[in-house]
Amino acid sequence: MPFVNVKLVDGVFTPEEKHAMAKALTDVMVKFEGSEAFREVVWVLIEELHTDGWHIGGRPFEGPKSLMTTLSKSKDIVETIDGNPTTRKEWAAAAPVLG
Repeated sequence: MPFVNVKLVDGVFTPEEKHAMAKALTDVMVKFEGSEAFREVVWVLIEELHTDGWHIGGRPFEGPKSLMTTLSKSKDIVETIDGNPTTRKEWAAAAPVLG
C-alpha cells in the first residue's frame, strides 16, 4: 500500500483544502497504478507543523519573508556562477560561498 506523507506549515490550508489535496494525491497514485481498485489502499497523511519547527537555509521560517529571502539568495548564487555546471562536483566548484 502506498503511503503519501505531506508536511505543511500549520494553519496555511483549510480542512476542505486538505481533504481536496488528499483526494488529488490519491487520484495521482491511482493514475500511476492503473487500476481504480488501487484507490482503497492509498494512505495520505497530512501533518501540520508549527512554524517554530520550520527552517529555510538554516534560518527560522518567517512566512513569505523567508521565501523571498531564499529566492533572492538563490538568484544571487545563480547569477554569480560561471558557466553551466552539470554535476555536483562542478556546482561545488562554481558556486560561491555566501555568508
